[in-house]
Amino acid sequence: MYCNYCGKVIQDDALVCAYCGIRVGASLARVKLVRPRLGRKVAGVCLGFSEYFDIDVTLVRVVWLIVAFMTGVGFLSYLIAWIIMPEEPLLLPAPTGVQPMTDTRY
Repeated sequence: MYCNYCGKVIQDDALVCAYCGIRVGASLARVKLVRPRLGRKVAGVCLGFSEYFDIDVTLVRVVWLIVAFMTGVGFLSYLIAWIIMPEEPLLLPAPTGVQPMTDTRY
């Protein structure tokens, strides 16, 4: 398999190129910008942005706090994102122990 960015040969099962560090395997990134239900600290805004852009959540939180305390824009943008960003849909577990329907006519 070849890296799409640097063109070097990499392992077939590699998720990250060993030469340029770009993710080349199947990405688990979200398609939509949502606030996840698990792992959030306040409202999940920073976690949602970090998963959407595939960067570390700690970096997003630190940058957001710096912007918030330096300019005040961070507080307002966090509130707006909290209102606008949809929450991640509930994933209901598959039913267990359900008996298959049988035909009792015979």
